[in-house]
Order: sequence, then C-alpha cells, then structure tokens
Amino acid sequence: MFTVIFGRPGCPYCVRAQQIAEKLAEQRDDFEFRYIDMHAEGISKADLEKTVGKPVLTVPQIFIDEKHIGGCDDFEAYARANLELYAS
Repeated sequence: MFTVIFGRPGCPYCVRAQQIAEKLAEQRDDFEFRYIDMHAEGISKADLEKTVGKPVLTVPQIFIDEKHIGGCDDFEAYARANLELYAS
C-alpha cells in the first residue's frame, strides 16, 4: 500500500503524520509512503480540493492507495483500526 502525505513546513500535525507513516513502514512490509512538502512543490489547498472533491481547510491531507483518508487524526485512527498501528 502506498500513502501520500501532503504537508507544510512547521506544521506539527504534518510532523506527527510523517512519524506515524515512518512507524508503519518499519512495522509492515507492505507499507510505503511519500511526504510531499506543499510549499516546496507549489501545491495549494485549492489544488488538493480538486482531488478531494470538497474544501480543504487543514494540512496534512493524506491519501492511501489514492483514497482520501483526511488529516492526521483521521490517518492515525485509520492506521489503528486497519493497519495494526501500535501505540507510540
């Protein structure tokens, strides 16, 4: 499974999402992720809205196998429920 995290520099939730993804990558052979710095790549929230199909008010925005999961809390809940994420 491939996860993409769209985040911004200095965002604590983006850092947390990346930490969760790193932990999953260590725990699972089938988990890979890419962190995309929206600022460095010139991606805006409006750009993400086109993909998500609804307003994007916060970052990070996370996709697993091209399915929109949501933000950091949504990602962590999904990982705990579906990917056996162990407590940090």
